[in-house]
Amino acid sequence: MKSRVITLRVMSRIGLFGAGIAAACAAFVAVPSAQAPTPMAAAARAAEAARTYNPPKTPWGHPDLQGSYTTTDENGVPIERPDTFPASEGVSEAEFQKIVRERTERARASAGRIGGAETGAGPSHWYEHLDAKNSQLWLISDPSSGKMPAMTPEGQKRRAAVAAARVPEPKVFADFTLYDRCITRGLIGSMLPVIYGNSAEIVQGPDFVAIRNEMIHETRVIPLTTVPRPSAAVKSLMGVSRGRWEGNVLVVETTNFTDRTAIGVNGNGIPNSDALKLTERFIPVNANHVRWEVTVDDPKMFTRPWTFGLPLTKDAGQPVFEYACHEGNYAVRNMLTGAAAEAAAAKAR
Repeated sequence: MKSRVITLRVMSRIGLFGAGIAAACAAFVAVPSAQAPTPMAAAARAAEAARTYNPPKTPWGHPDLQGSYTTTDENGVPIERPDTFPASEGVSEAEFQKIVRERTERARASAGRIGGAETGAGPSHWYEHLDAKNSQLWLISDPSSGKMPAMTPEGQKRRAAVAAARVPEPKVFADFTLYDRCITRGLIGSMLPVIYGNSAEIVQGPDFVAIRNEMIHETRVIPLTTVPRPSAAVKSLMGVSRGRWEGNVLVVETTNFTDRTAIGVNGNGIPNSDALKLTERFIPVNANHVRWEVTVDDPKMFTRPWTFGLPLTKDAGQPVFEYACHEGNYAVRNMLTGAAAEAAAAKAR
């Protein structure tokens, strides 16, 4: 059973943000074969499992998905298909394992650069992603090209405006991202794996499901009853979710988003609009895995909806720890202190 280090939750995050580790996710569980599975094949197998696998039931009769899950093994997988990979054929299992080894080597090299007293980010053995055993080459299953659909003209303008508004050297608190400020990684970002803190917990009741993410300590309480949604004028960074069961599959639809979050890891991907609708599907595939799929429907940003997914691996040894984000967020404090000192020195000249 993998051990975990609680002090990670109070570490300085300077090195964490500088690492630039491209963490996304994959779909389902790799099976020994001559050909590594594509995301489309993994999605099809999960759909078949939903029809044939009979998960345990709660006392009130719902499929029992409760437990602690982790996505650490899916760290380093790109959301989109790299151009070097064929869209439908995939690669051989031997080639796939070589790619996974190369990703691991890059992760280890990056952890070596961010660890240590110089950054306050701690030694590299703190990081949980260094032995990730990816299950796919990329993430998107629809479109079959493995690429995000084209952005609308409005979406292109918004993405450019958000990029231009980023402040490389923050001077005030509001210059930092929502993630830097320990506010949120966004709904999608909270489900995607990074270098540590990849645990999630599912808790069920007869009329609700709660999903708790370790980083940044967010909990969604999702009604399963016909509780009406608030007016579209009521917005939330994590949106407003409503759930239902379709056979053994938990379906969660979330709307009422703001336009302050993004589609991607750590919330630093493509910005979403307030018209975003996310449809998640939690598909039990066997006793140890639930496939998470999400369809992104944002007509202001993309020309069509698109879907990706990843496996949630049940692991009682990976409970959700306290993610003491504010307590350990020396990066923001130190950067603002430095900016104030620079401003004072410039004024004194």
